[in-house]
Amino acid sequence: MTQTNLARYHNCWYRHERDAFVRFLWYITNALFFINPLSNWSWFKKILLRIFGAEVGKGVVLKPGINIKCPWNLFIGKNTWIGERVWIDNSEVVSIGDNCCLSQGVTLMTGNHNWTLSSFDLIVIPIHIKDGVWLCAGSMVTGGTVCGSHSVLTAHSCATRELEPYTVYRGNPAVKVRERLMER
Repeated sequence: MTQTNLARYHNCWYRHERDAFVRFLWYITNALFFINPLSNWSWFKKILLRIFGAEVGKGVVLKPGINIKCPWNLFIGKNTWIGERVWIDNSEVVSIGDNCCLSQGVTLMTGNHNWTLSSFDLIVIPIHIKDGVWLCAGSMVTGGTVCGSHSVLTAHSCATRELEPYTVYRGNPAVKVRERLMER
């Protein structure tokens, strides 16, 4: 049987969209103003994200303790809430629509590894979260997932494929459990 050989791992094909100095500046900024649980200045964080290339809509709320890997790969629509300890590991594009709620401890993970290769090569695939989506506390969305408009991923569930619009999902891997019916 072939075994994993991490000495053969390389991700030289992966092109960082910013040079090493800009990435270094972001890492410092991220640690001081985003990951820091004492940093509660949402308006200031939105300015910093825009400086580093993110698109951020009006009315976005950014809570303390957020970790964002690559702001230049981040698109956030208007009136979206991003809760405490959300981790956006976006080596590839993450787009978040209008009026979305990413509750505490949500993880968005665009990167993964090809476990079928002994070299364990890197894989990066975008995530698209459409308008009105609610990702409940502790849930995870993996690369290649599209969360359809107004879908819900319940607490501690993991989405690894497309979530249909106006549908509630639960579990790991997440499965459809009911329609999302909304009142006025």
